[in-house]
Amino acid sequence: MNRDIIRRIHFDPTLSEGARNATQVCLRLQPEEQLTLIADREGLEIAAALVQQVEEIGARYRVFVLEELAPRPLEHMPAPILADLEGSQVSIFAAQAQRGELRSRMEMMDVVNRQRLRHGHMVNITKEIMLEGMKADFLQVDRLSQRVIEKARQAKTVRATSKGGTSIVAEMSPVLKWVKTSGLISPDKWGNLPGGEIFTSPSTVNGRFVCDGVVGDYLCAKYGDLKQTPLTIEVKDARIVDLQCENKELLNEFAAYTRTDENSNRVGEFAIGTNLAVTRIIGNILQDEKIPGIHIAFGHPYNEHTGQTWHSTTHIDCVGCDFDIWLDDEPIMRDGRFLIEGD
Repeated sequence: MNRDIIRRIHFDPTLSEGARNATQVCLRLQPEEQLTLIADREGLEIAAALVQQVEEIGARYRVFVLEELAPRPLEHMPAPILADLEGSQVSIFAAQAQRGELRSRMEMMDVVNRQRLRHGHMVNITKEIMLEGMKADFLQVDRLSQRVIEKARQAKTVRATSKGGTSIVAEMSPVLKWVKTSGLISPDKWGNLPGGEIFTSPSTVNGRFVCDGVVGDYLCAKYGDLKQTPLTIEVKDARIVDLQCENKELLNEFAAYTRTDENSNRVGEFAIGTNLAVTRIIGNILQDEKIPGIHIAFGHPYNEHTGQTWHSTTHIDCVGCDFDIWLDDEPIMRDGRFLIEGD
């Protein structure tokens, strides 16, 4: 997109704090670096706020608008974007997810991982998220995340219950890594923005997970907050064995999604949210999965970071609310509040 056009886009000045957090605190963009910003038409106001911060830093940048390069939903990430990423040190993806586009984002992430870019992944970013989760004190979130991950790395099991009916036990493997994505992004691991979680790929999971927050990918925008119609997932040996939900359309879509390939119904990610600025479910997975508590994902286990050996072409997060959590026998959360200090 022409720089003069993006500069002329009016944006709400209240977006500036979140944009500053993204560029200066989370990505630590430097004047001598190059940034690739990938947006869509729906998110041009947020893109303009980000560009203003990039220009204040003085870094080189290019802005790509997906609809100007290819029809949506994308079959593949457009070649000009992939080429620009090859020469950048920092990148941001700030666009809405559409059904069937996960593969195109994986193509983008292949370049991000290979080139070790500091990448801020802002899929389904909204103004509401910029004014809430992106205004977190990410230094404090990082301190809390570090304390939680140090304990998690020593634990053989994580047990969690919730007011909604969750009762699960995850067994951890010493050869599978816990990863911290607190919002402070390094070349070693790209991160979602807003950040605030630690995650691993578990050895196995057993029990009942009640998703009374949100589900991920394109289903999130369609169904939003699931408080009134929670999705109950029975898991045995890390695989879905039963699903229940009063919303039959959601039930059928989720069931179909998790049958896409042989591992789409397998728990690939087990995570603990640590963003203290996130205090409520808003119906958007980008922010909601950072709420203090547990979320799990079925499918792709982030092999390159966790060390997991199996693969999947899909990945769908499931977020619950109001957890009690134990690492082995040590309680670390009660009623959704950490018992570990972040300062």
